Amino acid sequence: MLSKKHRKTLEAIFAIPTLSGIVWVDIEAMLIALGADISQGSGSRVRIALNHSKAVFHRPHPKKEADKGAVVSMRRFLSAAGVEPC
Repeated sequence: MLSKKHRKTLEAIFAIPTLSGIVWVDIEAMLIALGADISQGSGSRVRIALNHSKAVFHRPHPKKEADKGAVVSMRRFLSAAGVEPC
């Protein structure tokens, strides 16, 4: 079940035009709430599995916000996993 904050993060990911500045830990918290399996890869890599879809992302550093490219990639991943905002 998604909280109000998780729903706002999901809506921000699917916003057009693409937003930058979405805090990565908020994205990870939303993914966990959706039931995703998140595991640490090497370096800043993080492996995410959700609804039979898998992807590898890089945690942003030194900033804590995801850039537009990461947001677009996350949007594609979520769509492939069957997740869309209500």
